[in-house]
Amino acid sequence: MHIAITGGAGVLGRNLIQRLVKEGHRVTSLDLTFVPEYTNYQQIIGDIRDADIVRSAISGADMVVHAAAALPSYKPQQIRSISVEGTRTVLAACHAARIERVVHVSSSAVYGLPDVVPTTEDYPRERVDPYNCAKIDAELICEDYRDKGMCIPILRPKTFLGPHRLGIFSMLFEWADEGHHFPLMGGGHFRSQMLDVDDLVEVVSTVLRLPDASVNSEFNVAATEFTTLHDDFQAVLDAAGHGKRVISLPAKPAIGALRALEMLGVSPVYKRLIYKLSRDAYVSTARAEKVLGFAPKHSNQDTIIRTFRWWQSQKSSEQAVVKAGKTSREPWKQGVLGLAKVVF
Repeated sequence: MHIAITGGAGVLGRNLIQRLVKEGHRVTSLDLTFVPEYTNYQQIIGDIRDADIVRSAISGADMVVHAAAALPSYKPQQIRSISVEGTRTVLAACHAARIERVVHVSSSAVYGLPDVVPTTEDYPRERVDPYNCAKIDAELICEDYRDKGMCIPILRPKTFLGPHRLGIFSMLFEWADEGHHFPLMGGGHFRSQMLDVDDLVEVVSTVLRLPDASVNSEFNVAATEFTTLHDDFQAVLDAAGHGKRVISLPAKPAIGALRALEMLGVSPVYKRLIYKLSRDAYVSTARAEKVLGFAPKHSNQDTIIRTFRWWQSQKSSEQAVVKAGKTSREPWKQGVLGLAKVVF
């Protein structure tokens, strides 16, 4: 098939393109960033909000994977413009071009701050912050185009890791590699899922193949073998080999301090992330297992250690990147939190 991918230079996009090219598909990528080290597919440089560019990128495609989106660290107006208006532009172009299937990569963030775990796809979407509101509104646009006859599988992955992923995890990796202890609110003794990008790529590949009737729905995608953030972060510290430990911080004062730093704009830790650090946060993958045959190969610890080892092999070149946090491939600015290394 000819498959067009928005966000092809991103973490998911890069790994997905490699898989699809190996399978013999023709692939076109639309992204703001050119990837010089990758070949055997067409790269179109442009913005998903530019209707002409989008029409060019999807021209002749059999299916589209819409993976381009804003990060929580963006300004609210940017988040809405990219994730909502960008989705509207992509789906309008696909509908006009009679492309009947678009795989929409959403997020488990649409559940807001769920008080039920494991959270299923039937849990109501709850508006909490600009990022999660944009994810919800993008899904609502998808539902409108389903009503027009399109097949739009909606994937709701948990935070996914793997090669090329940095973002906020670069803080853990850097502290571990340099030989620091790592602080966590309440010690991180809450169950929390992640997802390996290879397992997400497998799901995307599956929903491109199965019949419309099977995939025209919403699917949580996450690791099925996981324990606590304490265990996952300690595994990274152990892998670094300096004998350092996860340090427990009193939860209430830590939450207050992180919220204050977030409001001052000097910390990358946002409200929903604080929530995920302070209670159990995991989803049910039963629907994906039953309908898609989802069987992830990686546990949380496999994934985070694999990503850490990749980071170590790349750190000299990756640290040369401006730490702007504009994509998940770049290390996020630690802000005032970076100063805490001298304590730990």
